[in-house]
Amino acid sequence: MSLAPYVRILGRGPGRARALDQDEARAAMAIILSGKAEREATGALLMLLRMKGETAAELAGFVQAARAHITVPPLSPALDWPSYAAGRTRGLPWFLLSAKLVARAGYPVVLHGWNSHQATQADVRRGCAALGIHVASDPLAAGAVLSAKGIVYLPLETLSAPLFALLQLRDTFGLRSCINTVVRLLNPFDAQASVQGVFHPVYREIQADACQLLGQQNLSVIKGGGGEFERHPSKDIAAFGLRAGTPWQGTAAAQRTETRRLAAVAPELSDLAALWSGRRDDPFAQAVVEGTAALALDTLGLARPDHCARDLWANRNVANTA
Repeated sequence: MSLAPYVRILGRGPGRARALDQDEARAAMAIILSGKAEREATGALLMLLRMKGETAAELAGFVQAARAHITVPPLSPALDWPSYAAGRTRGLPWFLLSAKLVARAGYPVVLHGWNSHQATQADVRRGCAALGIHVASDPLAAGAVLSAKGIVYLPLETLSAPLFALLQLRDTFGLRSCINTVVRLLNPFDAQASVQGVFHPVYREIQADACQLLGQQNLSVIKGGGGEFERHPSKDIAAFGLRAGTPWQGTAAAQRTETRRLAAVAPELSDLAALWSGRRDDPFAQAVVEGTAALALDTLGLARPDHCARDLWANRNVANTA
């Protein structure tokens, strides 16, 4: 098996090169994930796509191949929540508290991602540990935890070592590649609803289009803090995605008037648990959590999601397994 035919399609030059169709993209990614592709050819393919700009069909084909390469137990999470922000200046992952609220509402949440290259306070694995969200050692363990707790985090390196290796090529290239988008679209347990964050606004529509090709039913994509699905409460939000499998766009008005960065001056991971327990009073951070949870609940089809998110926050410390 060789990547040469697919590199040739992308790199034949002006007037002759073209995008891969969905089947070609699936075949190319299957070769890469099999470990039989030359590293030079893999790099050439990914950087040609970077220069051209990937299409929704290419992304959908790559995701199909990636899903076929991953072995996961049959689960039925309500919500898929990828976390792959690459921003070096992110603050605390307040969105983890939002995910906890969604799980408290009775909607099982699978978080998956990789963030350990960021500052300590932005590391989602550490944030999960601080909040009592179990970090699964493998997909089978994730299934057991999800059934028992309603929420689990699965790091990419334990979900798919080959995909993790491809993502790590960013350090070799000095540039992101389409793999950064593929992992956001992965939805490994085939949840009917997914929320995704992007850093570059153009990807909101591309990801929505790719997810429609993949048969996703409900999806919300926003330009979030550092590329995460995390709402800034002082900004109007434009969302793109799917509702019942058809294209959808929505907006959410700013909740607060104060100007503040999501990244605090000197955040501490302990602030996450302190806000949850009520030991920390931070109306801005609370608005981040409630607003992000409301967008996720809207994706799940709840009526009055803002009201529901506020109610969930007010009652968050009532005994619950999540």
